[in-house]
Amino acid sequence: MEQIKTFLLLGSLSVLLVFIGGYFGGQGGMLIALLIAGGMNFYAYYFSDTMILKHYNAQEVDPREAPMLYRVVERLVERADIPMPKVYIIHDHIPNAFATGRNPSHAAVAITTGLLELLNEDEVEGVMAHELSHVAHRDILIATVAATIAGAVAFIANMLQFGAMFGNRNNRGNPILMIVMAILLPIAASVIQMTISRSREFMADAGAAHLTGHPEWLQNALIKLSNYNARGEVHGATPENAHMFIISPFDGKNFSFSNLFRTHPTTEQRLERLEALKEELSNMNEQNKLYDRHYV
Repeated sequence: MEQIKTFLLLGSLSVLLVFIGGYFGGQGGMLIALLIAGGMNFYAYYFSDTMILKHYNAQEVDPREAPMLYRVVERLVERADIPMPKVYIIHDHIPNAFATGRNPSHAAVAITTGLLELLNEDEVEGVMAHELSHVAHRDILIATVAATIAGAVAFIANMLQFGAMFGNRNNRGNPILMIVMAILLPIAASVIQMTISRSREFMADAGAAHLTGHPEWLQNALIKLSNYNARGEVHGATPENAHMFIISPFDGKNFSFSNLFRTHPTTEQRLERLEALKEELSNMNEQNKLYDRHYV
């Protein structure tokens, strides 16, 4: 299902580029745009994760450099029965984390130094369990590709806005249409991100709760992360890749219009779901204890 969504996103980008190329350059423009779209699709599929990591200056670390973090990740991947991902640290005082890659065999988790300083080991495990649930659910590819596509759409919108202001040599463009497209395309970028669906965050939260057996670890982490992110945002964070983080870097900005295009559920909603899971897991444990007493 995630592969189908990925191909649909890449196809949508191709159609958009070909349309714009045809509008400004006729058949020749369409051909050039098609070639560009093919190159961008190839890059988005195979290298978008590398681009995201470089954007945040993420540094790969080994067990000697980050022993606690490595210990947590190794423990979780063994439980989840997935390959060990590459582990990266982002030197930023704002606490946050994300996962990227095109499949579990080519995955990476990145965490800021601020998160490591703010959370205890149990809470770090809750966060890493969330990110590794994204890896296990195989939704890291579509999240990473969507970030690349949203960035491309934003770039196109800026070019159209520039063209509307200064015109072009052949005067082919309709300035009014170009302005309308420049306004609508960023909204389209937000819609692309929303196709990732807020439900994937709920799924990853649930996966983390089952993986650790302690929903309260992630609950405590989310409360701390949400409170701290209200004070600032990760350096270099953009709306195009905000959906990749465990907490949106822009949650502290109270823009009513932007709330229409939230890429994450609210922290309150996530805490409520985790609280329900806590009761569910507690009941399951009680039933297992009763079962063991009866048959042992």
